[in-house]
Amino acid sequence: MSDADELDEAIALANSGRIRQDPPPAPRLKRIRRIQWSADGTEGPDCTEGLDGGETSGSAENPGGAHPHEGAAGRDGVPGRAGPAPSGHCSENAPADGTRPPASTRTGTGTGTGRATATGTSTGTAEDTGTGTAEDTGQDPHGRGRPRQHPQERSDDGAEVRAPAATWSEAVALAASAVTALPRETVPLAHALGRTLAAPLRALTDLPPFDTSAMDGWAVSGPGPWEPARAADGTERPELLAGARAEPPQLADGEAVRIATGARVPSGTSAVLRREAAERTGARVRTATPPQPGTDIRPRGQECRKGDELLPTGTAVTPAVLGLAAAAGYDDLATVPRPRAEVLVLGDELLHRGLPRDGRIRDALGPMVEPWLTALGAEVTVTRLLGDDAEALHEALAGSTADVLVTTGSTAAGPLDHLRPTLRRLDARLLVHGVRVRPGHPMLLAVLAPGDRQRAGGQPRHRYLVGLPGNPLAALSGLVTLAAPLLRALAGRTAPAPREATLGAEVSGHPHDTRLVPVRCEGSGLRARIRPLRYAGPAMLRGVASCDALAVVPPGGGAPGTDVPVLDLPW
Repeated sequence: MSDADELDEAIALANSGRIRQDPPPAPRLKRIRRIQWSADGTEGPDCTEGLDGGETSGSAENPGGAHPHEGAAGRDGVPGRAGPAPSGHCSENAPADGTRPPASTRTGTGTGTGRATATGTSTGTAEDTGTGTAEDTGQDPHGRGRPRQHPQERSDDGAEVRAPAATWSEAVALAASAVTALPRETVPLAHALGRTLAAPLRALTDLPPFDTSAMDGWAVSGPGPWEPARAADGTERPELLAGARAEPPQLADGEAVRIATGARVPSGTSAVLRREAAERTGARVRTATPPQPGTDIRPRGQECRKGDELLPTGTAVTPAVLGLAAAAGYDDLATVPRPRAEVLVLGDELLHRGLPRDGRIRDALGPMVEPWLTALGAEVTVTRLLGDDAEALHEALAGSTADVLVTTGSTAAGPLDHLRPTLRRLDARLLVHGVRVRPGHPMLLAVLAPGDRQRAGGQPRHRYLVGLPGNPLAALSGLVTLAAPLLRALAGRTAPAPREATLGAEVSGHPHDTRLVPVRCEGSGLRARIRPLRYAGPAMLRGVASCDALAVVPPGGGAPGTDVPVLDLPW
């Protein structure tokens, strides 16, 4: 695994209390600019290797500082997917034409001896002094500053220039602000489930629309005892039933009439006497405990009056919302549709059934991502298994009509990672290219050109791509960081209120990045605490499969008794 994944794994193991047989190497504290020499003795393009596990910047695939081609590290941290850097450029920071990146794109100042440095003021192997932005030096670790609006720009010669990876808070804010809600549609109640209210739900009638009985029994007038009410012919009046269209005759003082739950209460009724509390002796109805006025009567407008706002715009349409809308008189609802999403599973090393074999592993993301997106409010139209086929990926991205495409794997810069070249080929615009969060730092968010299919109203809309890392827990991190706020904004839903919880045990932190840690809730009230779960490495799902939430642990970790933000799971 890469240096970055080594550090993530070490933190997870420290939290689990287990001892690792082969401890990871100590983090190296500086970045080394390696200079390649060509056959004619001139200096070739240099590449900067991140050595501190999270401090270096400028690499979308490698925001934590691990070199994507080093050792046996694989694509997205999966062993067996590594490969040497292509000839002529040893880092994703180098332009595709093999030229040296302009000095304005490199942080730090070079020192040392030898032929030449990046600035031309000294020669030989250069050490970076670490000068740079606040993110580079570890300032503002929580990312509370203003979100970056243009993380991808172009230099004067047209080469791509990448800004430092976003902090976790910045990435969430960028995903939430990148889109507007889909155009509203009015649909029948039967088709509104899972959508979002595009207008406030206001009562079209009083609820209840008339005084009704809350129990089976007797509608009585006065303190009692009571005589059964009589019709004009002298016979006892029949029981009042729910759904009777005719308004029941008024009750006189001292009279009672049988009544069923939900039936309209006749005028003059002071209370409903429950059937089990009533005793009929001869021509009288008696009770040992006379009911108080208004007992078991649901008065007109008890729940709402006509015109009252029942639910605000942005409310998700649940089965209960459908019931309330129907009770309030609605046949159709103005809604924001669910965003359409497609899932593209990348990687030839993945098996989709049976046991792992022949150097291949089971795909854990295909079965997980689609239902996770559905729980987040998306309408997933298809999950496609593409492997490592660059042309198939290009065709899938170019031809998709989904609002959001979600890919798994291929977010790094290995020889089989085709996502970024395909995005460049499609002239996509990167909004987020790497996030300072563990696990999941190589995640990305891009804007694609509008698809052929248009939403209601005939206006073309841009499509969005969320690139998830290939490690399972890292992919989950991408879902909660980028996919959740993006889908929420597209669906027009209001963001949940921030929630914090108290750590019940120490949680190790990354030196410079936020960590998302599976936790379980214990106790209640003042004793309520959250405790980190074991098996929280980037490639593990065992911890999150049994967790109650994800704790957002700031750089440096958290001590027992510290309050940290908590992300609830979408179910």
